[in-house]
Amino acid sequence: MKRRNAVAALGLALTMTVTGCSAMSGSSDGTVTLQMVESLTNPARTELLKQLIRDFEKQNPKIKVNLVSPPTAQADQKIQQMLQSGSGVDTLEVRDITVGPWSNNGWLHDMSQDLKGWPGRQDLTDNAAEAATDVKGRTYFVPYGFYGLSLFYRTDLIAGAGYDKPPATWDELLEQASAIQDKGKRRYGYAFRGGANAGSNVTAVIEAYVADRIDPANGYKLTDGSTIFAAPEAAEALKTYFELFKKASPPSSIAWGYPEMVEGFSNGSTAFLLQDPEVIATLRESRAIKEDQWTTAPLLAGPGGKAVQPLATAGWGVAKGSKHKAEAVKLVEFLSEGEASTTFAKKNSLIPIRKQAGEDPFYKTGPWASYVTMNQNPDRYVTVTQPRDVPWFTEWTQKADADVQKVLLGKMTQQQLLADWDAYWTAKWKNGKG
Repeated sequence: MKRRNAVAALGLALTMTVTGCSAMSGSSDGTVTLQMVESLTNPARTELLKQLIRDFEKQNPKIKVNLVSPPTAQADQKIQQMLQSGSGVDTLEVRDITVGPWSNNGWLHDMSQDLKGWPGRQDLTDNAAEAATDVKGRTYFVPYGFYGLSLFYRTDLIAGAGYDKPPATWDELLEQASAIQDKGKRRYGYAFRGGANAGSNVTAVIEAYVADRIDPANGYKLTDGSTIFAAPEAAEALKTYFELFKKASPPSSIAWGYPEMVEGFSNGSTAFLLQDPEVIATLRESRAIKEDQWTTAPLLAGPGGKAVQPLATAGWGVAKGSKHKAEAVKLVEFLSEGEASTTFAKKNSLIPIRKQAGEDPFYKTGPWASYVTMNQNPDRYVTVTQPRDVPWFTEWTQKADADVQKVLLGKMTQQQLLADWDAYWTAKWKNGKG
């Protein structure tokens, strides 16, 4: 009996293996089925991707695409497991925080040779072309858009406080947010980020204060090779930023992450919010705030009059273990060009990758106008690339968030935080890791 069960189990395993291999190697009529996995999953986004895939399949009747959409919280871990196995994924979503470890482990296909004759490459913006190629000329993903910060502000609340324009500097933000603050009315100036990803906002303000000396290729370095955390201006930046928490933010924001920040802004309890453009779509769908009550302003400048745009990105790549790399690259090209690319960027409130998109009225009006202003004035709004592709970046974000919490709780001084962060990055670079 046991032997029969073992044989049956072996037969089932072989059947599953053959079926799996058959699906990956194509059908008898030459049709290839690609497995595509997304990471930043949400229902509307998944439905949009499915529509774009249907358009791709119409143009390429011999290629079918199976979209896998794991829950966002576990998606990167799920993709990593699939990549480790060496099969089950062809085209995948690659983020600037995952490309480092995944490429270092040899799990991603370098598409640089595949894309040499791709017409869409000429349509990429400078930022997109740069993000698509690493320092060694390899292309592990083509970005589908950028997540760039801007200042969301409540037009009604700043007008009520006597201001006729939004703040342009961090000092002006502290002034206006403090003036708007009225705890008796449960009205606060700034949606402070003290919870998940708190460290990113701390680095953003420091970068603005050292904008004149920052290394555009590495937003955590100065042009002399030292870290931004060791600069004298960093201490001044931290003082201003943590004053925002003390004087102009809800006490509960000590634990706020993305959803709480956006909710605090949209429900009228906070007047200012530093966030990515995806919030535009969220606010437009909100019933708690009207279109004429809010808009965006360009990033805040430091004392030198310059602001820094730390662009985050993600895109589409191909697994090294894919048996159908040519077809997988073809899907990447389709999603990264023409109407498919523009539609995906618009629907997900992303800064587009195509030059032509900048002429679209969609990006020239309303809350998108601030992004156009920043892109048209690169001397004032300096674009930098943060070292988000290093293998230890997840470790860094966890450490940075924990340290910000310590400062807010009085368990670490601002000076200790800067010294610790300087030592951390100096040691990593000294060891030749970044």
